[in-house]
Amino acid sequence: MPAPYSYDLRKKAVNAYHRGEKKINICKMMNISRNTLDLWLLREQETGDFKAIAKRPPKNNRKIQDLERFKQFVRQHQDQTQQQIAEKWGENVTQQNVSDGIKKLGITRKKNLRISREG
Repeated sequence: MPAPYSYDLRKKAVNAYHRGEKKINICKMMNISRNTLDLWLLREQETGDFKAIAKRPPKNNRKIQDLERFKQFVRQHQDQTQQQIAEKWGENVTQQNVSDGIKKLGITRKKNLRISREG
């Protein structure tokens, strides 16, 4: 995910617009798109500021809180799909929540295939 433009750049562009500079000149000088400048100006008009909006939820906002209990549960039901695990776990957990929890624990989803060679 790309990082948002710095607040300093936003401030310079918006201030230039308020000084009477043309939008096209501001965009060329700051190397930003016209749509970006328009969105900053709209945000300033609606909220009073043009800073970037944080879109990431806090990390402690996970559906599966007790990872140790979840780890044991996944090991007990390792032969089932993530959807089936989600249904058995309950607590309004989806398949994607199970997938995220498994990834957080570092458990691989790959099958351990062993091919025996008969000689």
